[in-house]
Amino acid sequence: TSPFAWLRTRFYYLLIRLYFDQEFSIEEFTRGAKQAFSVVSKLLSQRKLDLLEELVSSEVLQVLKEKISLLPDSHRDALAADIDAIMYSTEGDVRIYYDDDGIKFVSILMCFWYLNGANLPDEVPGEAKVFQIVFGDENTKEKKHLLTANYE
Repeated sequence: TSPFAWLRTRFYYLLIRLYFDQEFSIEEFTRGAKQAFSVVSKLLSQRKLDLLEELVSSEVLQVLKEKISLLPDSHRDALAADIDAIMYSTEGDVRIYYDDDGIKFVSILMCFWYLNGANLPDEVPGEAKVFQIVFGDENTKEKKHLLTANYE
């Protein structure tokens, strides 16, 4: 992260503590975001979209229903992230905005890197990169992919 982006996010955290939640902690938020990411990603991979109704907005749920139906099984399996398989997470963009009624909102983009054993092709189209990691020796090889996900 650039020093400017780091300072900008820290300034937003200060604003969040001043105007929204005096006890806000990015560390605690990140722990909760990891748990939420793990739960939502598993429900998506299992196509249990009805269970997501209480977790995501209706607009997002409609888009998810359309997109998830187009994914091949291997790509859908790759959506699932166990909380212990999250290798790294960081906050991305932090925004504070007002809706048409003057209600204040905070939006924090979280970026996750996680290991997944889905059977993905070695080559993927477009600009996506799939990194493979092999665990074990010759007799017990286990191939996992290092994948990224961005949740807001």
